[in-house]
Amino acid sequence: MKAERQRLDKWLWFARFAKTRSLAARLVAEGHVRVNGKRAEAPAKGLAVGDVITVAATHVTALVRVADLGERRGPAPEARRLYVDLADAPPEQG
Repeated sequence: MKAERQRLDKWLWFARFAKTRSLAARLVAEGHVRVNGKRAEAPAKGLAVGDVITVAATHVTALVRVADLGERRGPAPEARRLYVDLADAPPEQG
């Protein structure tokens, strides 16, 4: 995969949307993840900075924009820097 892209399941795990990478892959496979408004078909889908991700987990739905591609699964504050929560973001002017 290109250096400016990262597997969707890996990014979800790095960003702490799933406890394990296999659970992240299962979220994608079961249709709970959308990338730029389209249902993600495969855990290996390439993500880039700026993509908008929707994760419909059991108790919450998250809408985030990818801010960075992770290098590891670090602590929660580090994982939080990988995305911008669009629910908290002010509406864009334009």
